[in-house]
Amino acid sequence: MSEAHLDTGVAPVAAPPANRKPFYRALYFQVIVAVVAGVLVGHFWPSVAVQLKPLGDGFIHLIKMVIGPVIFCTVVAGIAGLGDIRKVGRVGGKALLYFEVVSTVALVIGLLAGHLFKPGAGFDLDPSKLDSKALAGFTTQAHNQSVPDFLLHIIPNTFVDAFASGNVLQILLVSILFGVGLSAMGEKGRPVYDLIDRISHVFFNIVGIIMKVAQLGAFGAIAFTIGQYGVGSLGPLVKLILSFYVTLAFFTLVVLGLISRYLGFSILRFMSYIKDELLIVLGTSSSEAALPQMLQKLEAMGCSRPVVGLVVPAGYSFNLDGTNVYLTMAVLFIAQAFNVELSFMQEMTLIVVAMLSSKGASGVAGAAFVMLASTLLVIPVVPVSGMVLILGIHRFMGTGLALVNTIGNGVATVAIAAWERELDRDRLKQALAGR
Repeated sequence: MSEAHLDTGVAPVAAPPANRKPFYRALYFQVIVAVVAGVLVGHFWPSVAVQLKPLGDGFIHLIKMVIGPVIFCTVVAGIAGLGDIRKVGRVGGKALLYFEVVSTVALVIGLLAGHLFKPGAGFDLDPSKLDSKALAGFTTQAHNQSVPDFLLHIIPNTFVDAFASGNVLQILLVSILFGVGLSAMGEKGRPVYDLIDRISHVFFNIVGIIMKVAQLGAFGAIAFTIGQYGVGSLGPLVKLILSFYVTLAFFTLVVLGLISRYLGFSILRFMSYIKDELLIVLGTSSSEAALPQMLQKLEAMGCSRPVVGLVVPAGYSFNLDGTNVYLTMAVLFIAQAFNVELSFMQEMTLIVVAMLSSKGASGVAGAAFVMLASTLLVIPVVPVSGMVLILGIHRFMGTGLALVNTIGNGVATVAIAAWERELDRDRLKQALAGR
């Protein structure tokens, strides 16, 4: 397998400091400037800012355009590179075990934070007085997320349909099947393996081209958000937003921080290492916008390519730490707003249902909000109409959960690589030290 990497903004691990770009040419600095400019335009010229929405949408569409081929090439090359099919199953099994344990911790922390901060207390609302027409689309999608439907939805109608729909789980399924089939061919499949490996470099080069307009995407997305909703719209719900971000910070620094410390690195240094990707997620409120770059960054810091190729795409469907914190906190917020007391058994049911629904809405537009609707439909004591309270601020909360999802998937990949003894510790130290 070729070890060459095309320049997509990821500095070579061993590059000396003298080769670094000036700070004003660095992607992270340009994105910060774009985000600040977007906030100013959104605040002072909201009518103009709302018209800038296509900039953010266009950038996300460009990234989504290449996500399917990138995942396919990475997963196939990863499985074929492992050679042993039993090893593929072992890596996948360890990843799923890690995902479920950490996701459960995230759900519990969100629940505890809801009890601690009580963001919904004092609203004293009547469900009959809320206009829930805006929720029709989300609740319709949520009704369709039964377990059998979810499992069947993973299977695309055709091989090509998985890429046409852009559903990550479907792409992951066909990629795994193709990789296993290619691996079973042995040396006869080597030419196909080499071709896919080379094609992957082409798509990563395309990602590098797209990233040159990341600043415009971040500017347009943040300007639209501020222009559409305004900082003043946060007023009555600011307690929920603040408590949510405090909880996300706690989860990241304590839970992911402890996991990182056990693995031998600092979570803060890791966040600094992926700062470009985090700023793109901040500007676009989409963790998918950083997926291709995360694949390269994690491989550059010493995680083996097969592990990265399997764990990262799977994590985007099964390891949604920030989303899980959001689900339990949002349900408790709505319950408190309507003065509904949940029993211990109902809260345990909430955790189980949220764990399942967080997988069921993968690939759905506005996934976190659909997950929330799915969860509330199974807990009828909490009015679904209460989602109207969160509808206006969902994008502000969505930015935070997308950031934590991105960080969590990065830590998960390093953890599985270390577990499989396929983590280059020297490259890890050099990358996090900025060399």
